[in-house]
Amino acid sequence: MNREITYAIVLYKNDSLALKKAVNSLLDLDLNATLFLIDNSPSDELRGLISAPNITYIHNPSNPGFGASHNVAIKEAINSGAKYHFIVNPDIYFTGDVVTPMINYMEKNLDVGMMMPEILNDDGSVQYLPKLLPSPFWIFRRKLKFPSELHKKFVSKYELRHVPRKTIYNSPILSGCFSLLRLQAVKELGAYDDERYFMYFEDFDLSRRIHKLYKTLYFPLVSVYHSYNSEANKSPRLFRVFISSAIAYFNKFGWFFDNDRETINNKTLSQFES
Repeated sequence: MNREITYAIVLYKNDSLALKKAVNSLLDLDLNATLFLIDNSPSDELRGLISAPNITYIHNPSNPGFGASHNVAIKEAINSGAKYHFIVNPDIYFTGDVVTPMINYMEKNLDVGMMMPEILNDDGSVQYLPKLLPSPFWIFRRKLKFPSELHKKFVSKYELRHVPRKTIYNSPILSGCFSLLRLQAVKELGAYDDERYFMYFEDFDLSRRIHKLYKTLYFPLVSVYHSYNSEANKSPRLFRVFISSAIAYFNKFGWFFDNDRETINNKTLSQFES
């Protein structure tokens, strides 16, 4: 077993074909790293979906949420002596080795605590997931998309869309759909340490805290595919979860008075000044 690297996927009644795609993308790398499957489904029918010596399946039907469930795997990874840990969504897939270049970069740059690759839609278009620290107004302005011309200008800044595509840069917000954690940074700063986030905003919280002491890098030299469905925009229940998590985030870091937000955002944008 490669004890330095671990992966984790949190499951909940997942489509078996999509899940196999995600798991096989990792297993096909043949790095012999441990993959934790944390299954929050009511039954354990996904247990036998894919069997491999380096898969550890944990049935967790209490379903405490995304971050709390990933904490189960992170704790196991730390206890096993792992150095690097990947957070992976069950709707991620890729071809080729995206893991080794990320690990190698982190090995050479000890000031990097968290990384994510370029994330692509199924059609190959880019998902703009690194972000500036948001204000409450920004969160809802992004959802409204009106008026269209002002929205384009706003979202280009907020989601750093103006940055040349293959630029590596330090972003205070990274997506948890596929991210690499230096476990030393997690031991210092905590993992998903606020379980008020059942889903959504836990990645904002984690990357923001790591960003205080380490670089949190967007690393678009490698890419993965993410079958993103924007469920919160389609399901009233998940939209309520989204709102609840947004309230928890801003209660923690500040609504209109966030002492660090402007400083961090200005420093982020200064990377791109010529």
